[in-house]
Amino acid sequence: MKQVLNSQQILDNWDEFNGYIKKYITGDRKDKMLAFYKKYEDRISIMPAAHKKEYHSAFPGGYIDHVNRVIRGSLKFHELWEEFGVDTSTYTVEELVFSAINHDLGKMGSEEEEAYIPQTDKWRQDKLGEDYMFNDKLAFASIPDRGLYLLQSHDIKYSFNEMLAIQTHDGLYDEANNKYLKAWNAETKMRTSLPYILHQADLMAARIEFEIEWFPIFKERHKETNLNPTTTTKSTKTKALSSIKSNSLKTMLDKI
Repeated sequence: MKQVLNSQQILDNWDEFNGYIKKYITGDRKDKMLAFYKKYEDRISIMPAAHKKEYHSAFPGGYIDHVNRVIRGSLKFHELWEEFGVDTSTYTVEELVFSAINHDLGKMGSEEEEAYIPQTDKWRQDKLGEDYMFNDKLAFASIPDRGLYLLQSHDIKYSFNEMLAIQTHDGLYDEANNKYLKAWNAETKMRTSLPYILHQADLMAARIEFEIEWFPIFKERHKETNLNPTTTTKSTKTKALSSIKSNSLKTMLDKI
């Protein structure tokens, strides 16, 4: 069963998303961000978070649903890391929320072209359940690079901390981040925990979205196959023991 958001849920998610901009972003970039997202509202509010259902939130409205979860998670992890002693003076809450809001912005594609478009291969639709495919009209760019480009091309400025957080939000799942996250010398390690907090929130959100989508499917499959591991094991063991003639050996093996 595919996850589906109804129109009201999509609208509510969009209102929640814009609420974070209004609440946490300050200065003229608040107005620029609101104008940017208003300009692309029809696209961003209904786009998926991925083009393959095996990833996460590959359904209409999945992108904003995911981003909102990352924002909420980032704020929670900020409190948790602070409670455990992290130096939160190395970043601001605005930087945290700005990074969470825009961490996956590159998934929208370019100003002219969407990144994820409807799947045209009927076989892949029917057999693999793919509703989307990657738009090969787009020149290749990593998601963080494309997102940062979109921000700067709309004169939405970001801090060094925000750049690092957006750039490395996929953690060590992206080898391009090794230069930042596999630094062994104290001087070359990042001077703020902001990127780690954002990555943790993003990882959690993606995992939860995977469970929401797939765990019901796995449970249904298990129900349909009607497998009972305990019964199967006992039946196999009984058959094996019946073929042994030595009573003492049979008694010993039966206790295993």
